[in-house]
Amino acid sequence: MSEDTEQGEQGRQLRDAAFTAMENAYAPYSRFRVGAAVRASSGEIVSGCNVENAAYGEALCAERVAIAAAVARGLKSFEEIAIASESEEPAPPCGSCRQTMSEFAPDLIVTSYARNGKQVAWRLSELLPEAFALNHLRGRL
Repeated sequence: MSEDTEQGEQGRQLRDAAFTAMENAYAPYSRFRVGAAVRASSGEIVSGCNVENAAYGEALCAERVAIAAAVARGLKSFEEIAIASESEEPAPPCGSCRQTMSEFAPDLIVTSYARNGKQVAWRLSELLPEAFALNHLRGRL
C-alpha cells in the first residue's frame, strides 16, 4: 500500500470512528451531537462523544472525552484528531478542547467533518498560537 493510500485509509478510519461516536452523543440540551476520534502515535484510535448535563458547565466535549479515554489507556502521544458533527459547516474545537489537545500534541492535525461531507483541516498550532504550556510553569513546580 502506498503512503498516500495508507494516509487516506487512516483518515477514513479516523473519520468513521468520529461519526460512529457522534451517534452515541448525549446532547438533550443543545441537540448538537459531536463525536471525536484521536489517533495515537501507536496507530490506535480512541473515540469519544459529547456528554451534556443539566448543569451546563459540567458538559464534556467529545474531543476531551476522546483524549481522556486515550490517556486512561496509557496513550499520551497523538498525531491527529477527527471531529464529526451534524453542523452544516465543519466545527472547530472549543478553546478548552484546544488547550487539552495542546497538552499532548501542540502540532496535532485537527480535521473537522460536517455530516454533508464538508471538511476542514488545521494544525493545532494555527488554532491555538502561543498556547499556555508547562514551560510557563517552570520554577513553580
